[in-house]
Amino acid sequence: MIRLSFTYRSTCQLFLRMGLLLLAATITVPAVTAQSCTSGADLNVPTRNAIEAAARQYLDLSKRGDVAGLKANSIPAIAGDFGSIEQAVVTNRQYFSQDPTTVSGTYLLDASQAKGALARADFYCGIYNSPDRLVFSITNLPAGRYALVMQKLAGKDPITLTLILQDVNGSWKLAGYYPRLDAIGGHDGQWYLTKARDFKSIGQLHNAWFYYLTAWDLMAPVNFMSTPQLDKIAEEMQSARPGDLPGNGSPLNLAANGKTFKVTEMVAVPVENNLDLRVSYETADASKAGLAFQDNMAVSKAIVAKYPEVREAFSAVIGRAVDASGHDYGSVLPMKDVK
Repeated sequence: MIRLSFTYRSTCQLFLRMGLLLLAATITVPAVTAQSCTSGADLNVPTRNAIEAAARQYLDLSKRGDVAGLKANSIPAIAGDFGSIEQAVVTNRQYFSQDPTTVSGTYLLDASQAKGALARADFYCGIYNSPDRLVFSITNLPAGRYALVMQKLAGKDPITLTLILQDVNGSWKLAGYYPRLDAIGGHDGQWYLTKARDFKSIGQLHNAWFYYLTAWDLMAPVNFMSTPQLDKIAEEMQSARPGDLPGNGSPLNLAANGKTFKVTEMVAVPVENNLDLRVSYETADASKAGLAFQDNMAVSKAIVAKYPEVREAFSAVIGRAVDASGHDYGSVLPMKDVK
C-alpha cells in the first residue's frame, strides 16, 4: 500500500481526518534519482489519454457509489484494505454529482528503475525554479509506474478528487483515493488565509493557527505535495503557532466540572457549511453515553473559557471522549449556546 511522508505536522484534520501535514519549504534536488515526473506537453498523448480515461472511469464509479467496481479495479494492497476508500466514497458522493468536471493536473510518476521499494520517493514536476513547480513525496513506494490525476468538480460545494493510479500490465489500476473540498461555507483557501492573517495581526494566535491550517488544506489537493505558494504559507504560519496546544504525546490538562481532563487533540473540522473546533480527550469509559455527554459539555465550555477568542472563529465546539478500548463519543455544543 502507498504511504505518505511529510515534514510539518498540523492539528487540522479535514475529510478523511488523517491530519494535515505540511511539506518542508526547503527542497534539495538529488543529483541522481530513481524516479521522475512527466507532465504537461512532455507527457505523450497516448499515455495521457489512457491515464485520464481510467481516472474518468473511477470518478464515474464514485458518482454511482459503486464501491465494488472501484475495489475490483484497485491494486491488491488497496483492495485488501478498502475501508477508508469506501467511507470516502459514501461521505463525498453528494459532491461528485456536480458539474462541470475538469482535469487540473495529470502527472506520470515513474519509479520503475528503482531497486525495490523506495523509503522516500520525491517526484519533481515542472521546472524546478519556476512558480509552477510541484513536488510529490511518497514513502515506502514499490518500484513501478504511477500516475496522479486531479479532477475538479465545480458547483455549490466544489471538490477535487485526486487519484493515484499504478500501471499493472498496461492497465491503470487504482492505488490511492483523495477527495477534498475546495471551500468551506462558501469560502476558499485564500479567504481563510486572509482571515488567518487578520487574527494574527490582533494577537489571536489560536484562531490564526487553525485558519492557516485550514487555508493550507483547502489549497492543497493532497497532503503529500509541495508548491512555492504552499511552502510560503507553511513558513509564514510558524510564527503564529501557539505553544500550549496538545499533541505529539503532550496532552493539555484541562480543569472542568470538578475533574481534570487530558485533552489530546484540538482540530478544526468542517461540518456541513461550518468550521467547528473538535476537542478530543481521554476518559475511562466512553461507552457510557450519559456520562460522556456531560463530560463533553464540560470540556467544551472549559475550552471556550480558556480560549475565548475561538468564539469568533468557530460555529461550535465538538467534545469527543475517547477511551483506551477504542470507544469514542462526540457531542456538539453550538457556540451561541456557550454562556
